[in-house]
Amino acid sequence: MTLAMLAARLASAESDQIRWKLVWEFQEEYRWEPADTRVDLLRDEPEPCGDERWDALLAALAEHLLAQVDLAPPGWVEARVLRRAWFPAELAIHRADALAWAPAAFRKHGVYLSVHDLAAA
Repeated sequence: MTLAMLAARLASAESDQIRWKLVWEFQEEYRWEPADTRVDLLRDEPEPCGDERWDALLAALAEHLLAQVDLAPPGWVEARVLRRAWFPAELAIHRADALAWAPAAFRKHGVYLSVHDLAAA
């Protein structure tokens, strides 16, 4: 699954719970892809999915995954930055964890999601 395909699935998902499952599914598929084809899954700009929070998350995810292999993000990620920070976690303790442990790419895009939550995915 490419990031663009993930965006289309996020746009048609009925709830955030389903959206998170789709993001986790993408990450799992990404991990199993051969290293030389992973970058291709992140290059094409996804269509907006109807919620700027999820659009920013997709940009952050692409930038984060590319940084892990020392590659610059594609140009499309620059425009997807939230004006107001988004903390997907509902509990205060999880929000504090996200403040402390959000990867740089996610903080840059205004998405405060703990690296532990990404690893668990």
